[in-house]
Amino acid sequence: MLTRVGTTKRWSDAVIFNNTIYLVEVPSTLSDSLRDQSIELLNLVEKALVQYGSDKKHMISVTIYLRDISQIDIFNEVWDSWIPFGCAPVRACVEAKLAHSDYQVEVQVVAAQIDKNKHAVPFMT
Repeated sequence: MLTRVGTTKRWSDAVIFNNTIYLVEVPSTLSDSLRDQSIELLNLVEKALVQYGSDKKHMISVTIYLRDISQIDIFNEVWDSWIPFGCAPVRACVEAKLAHSDYQVEVQVVAAQIDKNKHAVPFMT
């Protein structure tokens, strides 16, 4: 069963298929600080994963999009303090022109759903 969560005409907040969660997070606080946006973003990822029956220890793959790749050390410092030791997912970090001019960072996450009792409200067509 394919479950879409928070679906609009253009995107879904998350899609769950075969006990795998796919989600993207963007910052809601549009400050100039990559550090602040990274902290907020990773907290949003953690909250979403728990909501959909997973956690940050069960992430499979993460793609990080930075507006300025020269600031990767700032992101990595936040990431390294957030990710549990021994649980790092496959990860790519690339520079990208992001959809909103104030975004410093955006992440795309794939994670294993470990709690099958957590059910998101599916989008029905």
